Amino acid sequence: MGNQKIKNESQYKALKDKGYSKEKAARIANTPDSGVKGGKAKPYEEWTRSALYQQAKYIGISGRSKMDKTELINALRNN
Repeated sequence: MGNQKIKNESQYKALKDKGYSKEKAARIANTPDSGVKGGKAKPYEEWTRSALYQQAKYIGISGRSKMDKTELINALRNN
């Protein structure tokens, strides 16, 4: 992780306490709306393959170009 600052320290700590890796906890805590409740995002099943691919690219999932929609959903949920 280096010297990157965690934007939402309390969320980062809570995620680490739940067993998340440092990298995944930091990625979640550093999202623009971290800690904001809302649940406004559509479930992945309603996303287009292109949108899923872009999200996988943003997260850094390798092999995404060869994945179909179902595989992208599984990779995003299990990353």
